[in-house]
Amino acid sequence: MEKSDLREDFYLYGPKSLLQRFGWRMLKLLGWTASSREPPEPRGIIIVYPHTSNWDFVYGVLFKFAAAMQGRFLAKESLFRSPLGLMFRKLGGIPVDRRSPQGFISRLLEEFKSQSSMWLVITVEGTRAYTDHWKSGFYQIAVASHLPVALGYIDYGSRSVGVDTYVYMTGDRDKDMQLIRDFYQDKQGRRPELAGDIRLREKKDASAAP
Repeated sequence: MEKSDLREDFYLYGPKSLLQRFGWRMLKLLGWTASSREPPEPRGIIIVYPHTSNWDFVYGVLFKFAAAMQGRFLAKESLFRSPLGLMFRKLGGIPVDRRSPQGFISRLLEEFKSQSSMWLVITVEGTRAYTDHWKSGFYQIAVASHLPVALGYIDYGSRSVGVDTYVYMTGDRDKDMQLIRDFYQDKQGRRPELAGDIRLREKKDASAAP
């Protein structure tokens, strides 16, 4: 696992922007702790697990503010047609048409190549309901691009949120997924019974959406 210097609870250490202060203060008021490490590269993927509740978005956004993260995230297209669509775009949302997933991973790879700095947040289960596998898009992108993967978490058991561990996928699916499985084994979602199995689906479809 590749890590850089820890920036933990940095709301207490030195001046930060008002938005950062707001994010950290709100997390603290809600009884949560947070940690962050500087990424090893300016581009990469942040996976988030487990994802079992709409509250995950709230804590995730507060952490994004607190850590001054510029990460973008994928969300179903219908959300951007709602009254909250502008907010989702301002927060870095990328609409995904799940009815037409063909070629989406290829487009994301091209987007990474065209950007000097880009971190993409992916909820690997793809749903808040229980699923017996993770979507494999993040893995395909990580292997093809050789970009780091940040293991993000919103752990209701310890009431902690963070992006502080970075790994590189080797292409050995069993080995890579075991490493990820070990990391998340003690992380608990708001509804633990809905946490998906940590394994990739067998079908390898490079054109499907993550």
